[in-house]
Amino acid sequence: MTGLDALYQELILDHSKRPHGKGLGDDAGRAATSHQRNPICGDEITLRVRLTDDGARVSEVTWEGAGCSISQASASMLASLVAEEGGMTRAEASVLIDGFREALRSRGGIALDEETFGDAAALSGVSKFTARVKCAMLAWVALEDALARA
Repeated sequence: MTGLDALYQELILDHSKRPHGKGLGDDAGRAATSHQRNPICGDEITLRVRLTDDGARVSEVTWEGAGCSISQASASMLASLVAEEGGMTRAEASVLIDGFREALRSRGGIALDEETFGDAAALSGVSKFTARVKCAMLAWVALEDALARA
């Protein structure tokens, strides 16, 4: 295992043990919720996205879930990334989701950029294991669905 692989593995374990955004809270205000389940392995995520009053920006992403360390870490990384620095616009979040999906479907051909994806770049290696791609994508699909509902 290379030093970078070891660092990435440590980031995934850290996020799964000490998750960001875990706990749904209430659904007051401008919020939408999505529940996603991976039928292959049983991982589940319920994600709530809260938007600013004008509906233009994501102000908070919270979630509850159960499953493997990859699905739980991915949800934690997503929650940190999307709501940081005043939150992303809906369009920025959609572009982020599309880029993540493209990289994870690339079978190792596209690495996630650390500047764009932050800690979630640690999930780049998952793309080489097709059985794990759905685990990593679960929260991202839930965010996409919640944004469409909001």
